[in-house]
Amino acid sequence: MNTRMRRAAFAIAAGAMAVSLAACGSAAESGDKSDSGDSAAKGDNIKVGLLLPENQTARYEKLDKPLIEKKVKELTNNKGEVVYANAKQDASLQNQQVDTMVTNKVDVLIVDAVDAKAIAGSVKKAKDAGIPVVAYDRLAEGPIDAYTSFDNVTVGKTQGEALLQALGAKAKSGQIVMMNGSSTDPNAAMFKQGAHSVLDGKVKVGREYDTKEWKPENANANMQGAISALGKDKIVGVYSANDGMAGGIITALKAAGLKNIPVTGQDAELAGVQRIVTGEQYMSVYKPYPQEANVAAEMAVALAQGKSLDSIAKDKVDSPTDKGIPSVIVPVVSLTKANINDTVIKDGIYTVQEICTDKYKAACDAIGLK
Repeated sequence: MNTRMRRAAFAIAAGAMAVSLAACGSAAESGDKSDSGDSAAKGDNIKVGLLLPENQTARYEKLDKPLIEKKVKELTNNKGEVVYANAKQDASLQNQQVDTMVTNKVDVLIVDAVDAKAIAGSVKKAKDAGIPVVAYDRLAEGPIDAYTSFDNVTVGKTQGEALLQALGAKAKSGQIVMMNGSSTDPNAAMFKQGAHSVLDGKVKVGREYDTKEWKPENANANMQGAISALGKDKIVGVYSANDGMAGGIITALKAAGLKNIPVTGQDAELAGVQRIVTGEQYMSVYKPYPQEANVAAEMAVALAQGKSLDSIAKDKVDSPTDKGIPSVIVPVVSLTKANINDTVIKDGIYTVQEICTDKYKAACDAIGLK
């Protein structure tokens, strides 16, 4: 898996948003928001704190963590160390984890925030200790030094467009349920914004939920409530903001005897891809994690070494608390039955064997996935 991921990382990075270590610049270059003090003297012997938000979504432990670890090693001649902690969807725990990282004097932090607002005080504490912070995947508040993620409004638009395509003429004949992500996640608001920009006026939203903590069981309960409130014969489709929730939604649909209801998703989780193969889930949004992870690692190493981000981050974003944050936004792809080979398999995220286990072999054969 590591070899495939490495190939994928280089293949993706060669595309539209290529970045390279050689372009990181020198400590003398200007334009960097961070003030990393004497960290430039550390060279390759750096300590990178990595804080991920939860372990319910498969991507974090399976993809993000090992990809970032691998890239940090690669960029530091195997001398850099990654210190890892997972908050398990607990914002208070994540704040404690930041405190621990500050106490242990890491040279830089990569933080994927559980709660973008709640993390702000801890980000400031790190900054006050001379530790630069890279916001990863979610734009945390506070004095962030750099940010990388996907175009989250486009993610929502991609999901909405796919749902309309799946519905066709049925879009006007019934109602959809919208299962958005957690209200504490700023990305969820952007997914919702993008989806509404496509769906509004073209399909009636019968019920809409912000799903607590992105948990599949909460999405399942919400879906049961929607079915009860709207009636089984009124629901023609479901907008689900990610694959984990799509699983809970599909379980509720099955329990109610509902079939052939298109359901969207995001993250290209293995279970989601397998549901796409069988037709239970219509689509997912594939996000090239190798590129996002590589960019985060390059930003972190550059900041820890006191180098400029000018050659890595060409764009700027604003958060509610900070302006002009250097950023890299990575493009996304709509994943359906038609392009499984050209996305997650081609990029080395999964093998055909991993997707097409005995349970899914017949469905894989039917769509030519061999």
